[in-house]
Amino acid sequence: MARLKLVLIFVFGLFMIFGGFMHFLNPDMYNPFIPDFMPKVLVNNASGALEIAVGIAAMIPRYRAWGTLGIHALMLAFLPLHVMDVFKENPAIGSHEMALIRLPVQFIFILWAWFIHKK
Repeated sequence: MARLKLVLIFVFGLFMIFGGFMHFLNPDMYNPFIPDFMPKVLVNNASGALEIAVGIAAMIPRYRAWGTLGIHALMLAFLPLHVMDVFKENPAIGSHEMALIRLPVQFIFILWAWFIHKK
């Protein structure tokens, strides 16, 4: 079980690092998720940097607990954005069907992040 958990930590960590870099390489992909009342560039850059930081921290044993907790916190923080996307006339993720599929996936990410964090 310990080996499986370590694999899941590294997979999620790499996923977060990749996603974080994508915030900088293709910010237009993330901008539709950011509510209009928030500063898009700041929120996009901050979330990208945080994703990279927690992804790296999750893979370093000394910082793993903080990294996995950070991943969990980010997945919870992103949940309202995916809920709002379901109710938008033109969802950021594409179609309403994709938004409806993406929402339960976010819950899977939240549970995955909690699983890799808990002792």
